[in-house]
Amino acid sequence: MRVLVVGGSGYVGSLVLPMLAQHHVLRVFDLRPPSESQWEYAEGSIGDFHALRRAAEGMDVLLYMAMGSKEFATPEAIATNFDVNVKGVYLALLAAHEASITHAVYTSSMSVYDGDLMTQYFADEDMPPDATHFYGLTKRMGEDMCRNAAQVWNMSVNALRLCHPTPDDRWRAETTPNVPTIATAGSDVARALLVALEYRGGGFEAFMIGGDYRQKILNMAKARRLLDWEPLLRPPTTDDRPPETV
Repeated sequence: MRVLVVGGSGYVGSLVLPMLAQHHVLRVFDLRPPSESQWEYAEGSIGDFHALRRAAEGMDVLLYMAMGSKEFATPEAIATNFDVNVKGVYLALLAAHEASITHAVYTSSMSVYDGDLMTQYFADEDMPPDATHFYGLTKRMGEDMCRNAAQVWNMSVNALRLCHPTPDDRWRAETTPNVPTIATAGSDVARALLVALEYRGGGFEAFMIGGDYRQKILNMAKARRLLDWEPLLRPPTTDDRPPETV
């Protein structure tokens, strides 16, 4: 498929797009070029509908993974997150719809839920998002933009509620066997995106995607049932770790 990746030059894009490019033709829409020069690049801002519309022409699927500023203490960060996570999602979906794209994947976040995620248990995706911090609030508003696209334009949209995408080697180094984690290895995130690009259940669907392979915090039964996905990476056992040098 030809996939329009909005925001593909950021951190998550650098983790997952190399694997996605092995299966699909990518066109990356971003303010700066992607990490790999062989991917088609369309320069533009998520606030520029006409640029989004041009980038969507001839594509089969929309993958929205743009990110706002993470300097959360500043008013500018609040503004950019509303721009990227709400306005940008709506404009990208509208551009996709006008270009006859009927399927989209949105990289949402488990931050749509309030409080410390590590102290809670999430039984399924029907638990109502309740985040009040502006980042989680804007991510759940982004999901509302996706629901709207499904209802008004009859699009199928899969929202993946991601948890701390992390390079595989760092995930292995920082994860301890039998200690719950929600951080997700980059390869597992990429696999989730691949199947979400293919799965078209009709309407809006949300999926919890995390590295909690023992499912002590996240019940990811829906992802396994509908996407045939579960996290595969495991932390090294004591025998797998290199010996300490003195």
